[in-house]
Amino acid sequence: MSSAPASSGPARRAPLGDSSDASRSAARYWPVPLLRAVPLLALGVAITFSPDHSARVGLLGFGVAALLGGLVLVVGSLRLLDDRSSRPLGVVQGVASLVAGALALVFWGGGLPVLVAVVTAFAVVTGALELVAGLRRRGRSPLARDWTTVGALTLVLAVAFLVVPPDYSRQLGGIEEIEGVLTSSTVLVGLLGAWGALVGVFLVIAGLSLKWQTGADAAPGPATDPTADGAPQS
Repeated sequence: MSSAPASSGPARRAPLGDSSDASRSAARYWPVPLLRAVPLLALGVAITFSPDHSARVGLLGFGVAALLGGLVLVVGSLRLLDDRSSRPLGVVQGVASLVAGALALVFWGGGLPVLVAVVTAFAVVTGALELVAGLRRRGRSPLARDWTTVGALTLVLAVAFLVVPPDYSRQLGGIEEIEGVLTSSTVLVGLLGAWGALVGVFLVIAGLSLKWQTGADAAPGPATDPTADGAPQS
């Protein structure tokens, strides 16, 4: 009986692809979305349970949330974002949030026109930057979907602030017998709180997904060449 020669060479490890590298890099970024979510969720809860939906409340709440979120973005992009092409966009987005938050706190007594101007400018700039970052990394990074979604939701906030008439006012009542007046300030501050809650919940899910799933999926396994074990005996 003759036997086929067995392969004497060492088992060859399959090269790791770019997708695995991108997944491992994205896994390091998981604290950033979680920390970004904290001030946004606080904004949503504060506005939801506050009976005062005035422009002052909106500017104060937005100012604090934007400052904290911008700080997280700047530090997180510089320290935890390995993708060099996306890092500048994250830093600029964070700086824009810091500027918008500072303006909101400085001019917190400016009323509804200041609230509309600051929030709209913030939403357009940061939403566009995050959307562009997500579209550029689509199919190449697990972060792309999260960035695209948050960017789109932020741009929707800008549209909502632009379409609500500044002089909107409607007397409540009817069959619900609710007393009061629904004003543009009430609507816009309520939309701001809803945006904070929605984006905050999404960022929590995104951060936990990066921590629990992406890191595990990106762990390299000892892939070997199937021919390394040699041919069966004949």
